[in-house]
Amino acid sequence: PWNVGARTIGLDYGIGFDWTPDGSEIVFDGLMEADDPTEPYRRSHLYAVNVKTLETRKLTFHNGPWAGPVVSPDGRTVAFTGFPWTGQTYRVDELYVIGIDGSDQRSLTPKLDRSPRELHWAADSKSVYFTAGDRGSANVHQATLAGTVRQVTSGVHMLSLDSLTDGGVAAGIAQSFHQPPDVVTYRLATGDGMKTLTRVNQDLLGGLTLGDVEELWYESADGTRVQGWVVKPPDFDPEKQWPLILHVHGGPHAMYNVRFNFSFQHLAASGYLVLYTNPRGSTGYGTDFGNAIDKSYPSVDYHDLMAGIDAVITRGWVDERRLYVTGVSGGGVLSSW
Repeated sequence: PWNVGARTIGLDYGIGFDWTPDGSEIVFDGLMEADDPTEPYRRSHLYAVNVKTLETRKLTFHNGPWAGPVVSPDGRTVAFTGFPWTGQTYRVDELYVIGIDGSDQRSLTPKLDRSPRELHWAADSKSVYFTAGDRGSANVHQATLAGTVRQVTSGVHMLSLDSLTDGGVAAGIAQSFHQPPDVVTYRLATGDGMKTLTRVNQDLLGGLTLGDVEELWYESADGTRVQGWVVKPPDFDPEKQWPLILHVHGGPHAMYNVRFNFSFQHLAASGYLVLYTNPRGSTGYGTDFGNAIDKSYPSVDYHDLMAGIDAVITRGWVDERRLYVTGVSGGGVLSSW
């Protein structure tokens, strides 16, 4: 009976929904009306449907890409993400809450400038845990209904928050440069006590030597600081000259990060330096950085990528006669450019 709008802002495709604790309603995001038929794919609202009567009521009334509703354990409040409608190409999401009756919608993270993901209520219904990508890593944060926000975990890794116990023990997936994804548990109260429960790729990696990964910060043409990484061949010798492959991410609103990358390691094992960066337009660096290519793509992102190549060349490792570029999706656009 309704059209569900696929969410595109921030590359989070799909819909979200959650039961109320008493099982009487399902809260979901979507779009049941569209004043402008050219825009509904970029807008959504929150609704609640009664599973017995099928009556549907609307919770949000201000336009925005509202998505991912999660109902609090006490059934009083719904947490979700989004922002007031804007014509910008990219804007960081905020963590919002609203009463189950549609009252008192407000942001809990107006100053965070990073997009909350994977929302989970604390057992006492007084705070929400979530992950946020930041400068190539992802860690867990906590926002209270009283308005305080703190980072719970730390580390150079990609860490998810998939489930938690009433006692505050979280389960998720952790990965980093040399560690493929595995299931971990950790304590939310202190952010420590991480325990790895699986080693699903140990048989594959046990006999392999992986290439080292070096973080790189450099200045673009206008002085903007850009983050990237270089994967080196396993037998890397800094006195030799190596061919270089620039790998460009898609989106373009996405974030290359510190997760394990089989493709990059394969290219490095084949004798290439692999450079991957987060030029302007990337997520994980705030709204202004991500929106810098609004109505201008490619533009400054091209200069950011070229400056990254120059930064690696200055290290003295690169055979400048053998420079290559590849990319996926939006990275294919930039590769062709």
